[in-house]
Amino acid sequence: MYQDKITIVDFGSQYTQLIARRLRELNVYCEIYPCNMVPEPTPDVRGIILSGSPCSVNEAKPLTCNLNLRGKLPVLGICYGAQLMAHDAGGKVQKSEHREYGRAKLASIDSSDELLKGTNNNSQVWMSHGDSIIGLPEGFRTVAATQDIPVAAYRIEGEKTWGIQFHPEVTHSENGVMLLKNFALGICGCSDSWTPASYVENTVAELKEKLGDDKVVLALSGGVDSSVAALLLHRAVGENLSCVFVDHGLLRKNEFAKVLDAYKEMGLKVTGVNAAEKFFADLKGVIEPESKRKIIGRDFIEVFDVEAHKLKDIKWLAQGTIYPDVIESMSVHGPSATIKSHHNVGGLPEKMNLKLVEPLRMLFKDEVRRVGKELGLKPVILNRHPFPGPGLAIRIPGEVTPERVAMLQEADEIFIDRLISENLYDSIWQAGVILLPVQSVGVMGDERTYEYAVALRAVHSVDGMTADWVHLPYELMAKVSGEIINRVRGINRVVYDISSKPPATIEWE
Repeated sequence: MYQDKITIVDFGSQYTQLIARRLRELNVYCEIYPCNMVPEPTPDVRGIILSGSPCSVNEAKPLTCNLNLRGKLPVLGICYGAQLMAHDAGGKVQKSEHREYGRAKLASIDSSDELLKGTNNNSQVWMSHGDSIIGLPEGFRTVAATQDIPVAAYRIEGEKTWGIQFHPEVTHSENGVMLLKNFALGICGCSDSWTPASYVENTVAELKEKLGDDKVVLALSGGVDSSVAALLLHRAVGENLSCVFVDHGLLRKNEFAKVLDAYKEMGLKVTGVNAAEKFFADLKGVIEPESKRKIIGRDFIEVFDVEAHKLKDIKWLAQGTIYPDVIESMSVHGPSATIKSHHNVGGLPEKMNLKLVEPLRMLFKDEVRRVGKELGLKPVILNRHPFPGPGLAIRIPGEVTPERVAMLQEADEIFIDRLISENLYDSIWQAGVILLPVQSVGVMGDERTYEYAVALRAVHSVDGMTADWVHLPYELMAKVSGEIINRVRGINRVVYDISSKPPATIEWE
């Protein structure tokens, strides 16, 4: 599908996805594979990057991969990747007396080196390693150092192979993007032709070939991912795509009708299903967060299954799976421990005896939005903040009832509308209101009240993996607080959540 690509070998670094993101920002296509699942390179693979790792090459069973590709393709080892190549060739890697974490300055740079072209002495880089390379094997040559680390970067003579101890993918590395550009576009010879337009063209062609005249069903959520998947499929199969949009009663105020209208304007064939009564009945008395998620996921599958079976001759189930989901499912150490269940249509392909198609499975979240823009996705959906699959249920710690959902919908509408009117909505990754299971004393008029408190939440992020709280203007928060307390019966207190992720999560459950 793609003429050129870089293979990224993942050894478990927290920055691995960031390497991929930086390359794709250069319009270079790349794919991530766990170190124990790296496929043999195809002719379109132009180079290989070995990621960092929280592990040490001196462990009894260190993480490794096939290093026989050295000399056949350009290779760039980053941190652990650099240590692994040096260690494998007989070099000396050990815990350093001068460990480096955070900012450092490069020195003794070989200005003639093609990887470091444009990088100057005293250029700031980001270090994150406990081990250091203190002895290089024969044929390895140092091309940069720092004040404390004698080998900050090396090259293997006679090969297009480099190792660096710092992380160029992190924004704190001043010339990091330039270094990756030197490697991908210069050394590897990749073209910078991977764009939203090319993705749409190639993906639609692939879908046409894969699906032919078969019929496809897709569960729409009203969010960006499923909507972009729908538009790609619609371009490929037209009327053979049928979509189902399930209202579990936990959406934002009037969202079901608004989103259905938007889908109709886009020419999609959508069946809207109001199943709120079923979801509320099954959530009655349930408090534990994971139980709520599982009930909502189960009910969604049941409702969707019933609607999908009303359609004739369906062969494929489409899902809006994106690349971080794919990477997580095949991580170095297996899927991560469950922090929370993700609400999707997992299990449906087997249950319905359908084949699976995932047109977004190689895209990061921000790339999905760029592809959506290329496809002409309506701004009302394209610019929407991410919204959890279980909806407002996970913004109501404790029991979920129709009354509590209605109260939260009113408060949420006030907050979101105010962010929009103040021109702040588009600069925020995600915002919402949480109805707390806490009642407090208040005074309204001459009467004592004992009502609920709500927490406002607004965060900056790129892909939701990390997030910082937004420093909203005090005047805005005062307005929102006053409007919620005065207009929403049952709420008498408003607080603001100033937690970042990690250690907190964006949602409260």
